[in-house]
Amino acid sequence: MDDELESIRRRKLEELMKSAKETKSENWPNEPVTVNDETFNSLIHKYHLVVVDCWAPWCGPCRIIEPMIEELAKEYTGKVVFGRLNIDENQKTALDYSIMSIPTMLIFKNSQLVDRPIGAMPKEMLKSRIKNYLD
Repeated sequence: MDDELESIRRRKLEELMKSAKETKSENWPNEPVTVNDETFNSLIHKYHLVVVDCWAPWCGPCRIIEPMIEELAKEYTGKVVFGRLNIDENQKTALDYSIMSIPTMLIFKNSQLVDRPIGAMPKEMLKSRIKNYLD
């Protein structure tokens, strides 16, 4: 009898955890979110892990990595949120984080800046940096 109850409890717990995980990922964007000086802090506080791509329209390498950021946003839906910050239009945030070169990625975990890869890089290289912060 105890084994049967334990089995039922375990199954129910697994179902609840699966449901919570699915609900959680449904609320996460599956594409990069455009952020600005006003919305930046709310984004990094809303999600557990956020990668912000700091870019400018005139930056060739920024344009080259844009499709990669879009792919990663889809791949990591429910785990990582990707933001895009145009530094020309949002100089306050760029100054706050001392963005001197672009593209620069700001990686936030629990609202804290934990990494800042600078420059265009292959997708796998960025993925390995992000994986360091996945739970």
